[in-house]
Amino acid sequence: MLLAIVAAGTWYYVSHRAPSAAETIPIYYTKLDGKTLAEMRVSMRPRQADESATERLHNVVLYAAVQAIAGPPNDVQAIRFPPGTRVLDASVKGSTATLDLSKDLERQAGGTFGENGEFKALVYTITGIEGIAAVQVLVEGNRLETLPGGNVELDQPLHRSDW
Repeated sequence: MLLAIVAAGTWYYVSHRAPSAAETIPIYYTKLDGKTLAEMRVSMRPRQADESATERLHNVVLYAAVQAIAGPPNDVQAIRFPPGTRVLDASVKGSTATLDLSKDLERQAGGTFGENGEFKALVYTITGIEGIAAVQVLVEGNRLETLPGGNVELDQPLHRSDW
């Protein structure tokens, strides 16, 4: 009986506690100078008991990508993805995360400066997740050579070393 009470109490404590620092992830954004990265931390829900390591990695990548595309709060000066840009899907194969983004991404009006800023932040965010070294970007399910501005090459996975 005592063992059952201790087990129930432990389960309750673990499943109802506030998120700790270990349950946050950094989301990067590029400041308006186009070079400086800044970080904001967002809370992650605890891993669910029935969530496999593969599912957890997928969920963390998807959540981080959504947060990176959304960017920091509106009062923070930052280079941002075009309005309406959404994460349609995310997957992980090996150490590469593939993000499928909406076509709204192609409306980036900042040229090289804007594209570099938004993708630098996205790549740093996703490759900051343990086990992820590269990010392949698709637009509406298609691999593009570049965006219409021709500034960031999207035909190969992107790495932190690209910036």
